[in-house]
Amino acid sequence: MILSSTTPQRKYSRIISLVPSQTELLFYLDQEDEVIGITKFCIHPSPWFRNKVRIGGTKNININKIHSLFPDLIIANKEENVREQIEELAINYDVWITDVNDLTGAISMINDIGKLTGKVTKASALVSEINAGFKKLKEISSSREKIDAAYFIWKDPYMVAARNTFIDDMMHYCGMDNVFSDRNRYPQITLEDIRNKKASLILLSSEPFPFTEKHKKEIRQQLPEIEIELVDGEMFSWYGSRLLKSIDYFHSFLVKK
Repeated sequence: MILSSTTPQRKYSRIISLVPSQTELLFYLDQEDEVIGITKFCIHPSPWFRNKVRIGGTKNININKIHSLFPDLIIANKEENVREQIEELAINYDVWITDVNDLTGAISMINDIGKLTGKVTKASALVSEINAGFKKLKEISSSREKIDAAYFIWKDPYMVAARNTFIDDMMHYCGMDNVFSDRNRYPQITLEDIRNKKASLILLSSEPFPFTEKHKKEIRQQLPEIEIELVDGEMFSWYGSRLLKSIDYFHSFLVKK
């Protein structure tokens, strides 16, 4: 069954997480004993990555392995997981589907998972700390001239984060205007598009495509007039407890600029 906010709450003791950032949040909420399965991309925390059962990737879930674990709750995400697979799982298990496109959505997700796990107090404290940190970031970024930027997530073809994405919202807290705010989600682009958009900064993310200095040099050869930086993709796209680390990361970015 796909759960909703009106579904009666119950105590879950065998949880599978299909989303890396939410797996890390479950660790933060002390769900060591309850979480029995994660994806191969759930690299944080490292002890869980080493010791928890892995049930495939976010897009290619091993349904049979999930059946073998007898979960009573599966936590998924609208963007990161495949709809057909989640609907198949919902035939046999309770499934909670999150949908996070901005900081407000992340805050709601944290509160919801706090309720699901019986960790409302700890989740509320986490939310308060995140809200306070991002309020300060907004105050700093609002007082400075915006930087026209593009955030690359993929190569061959080049793809960027555009509007209606969590990354786009995080860019604003870093004092950036997304030059692709006129496009939706994750469009394919060319380097000539970057020039036409008059971007002054390109951010090359560490995930999902692992951009390196090599790729930075390749792009610089074609766009020598534009500043290019490698950035930690987890800070811009993980919407759970990692947001606490994102606050300091973004603050350092703002100070540097």
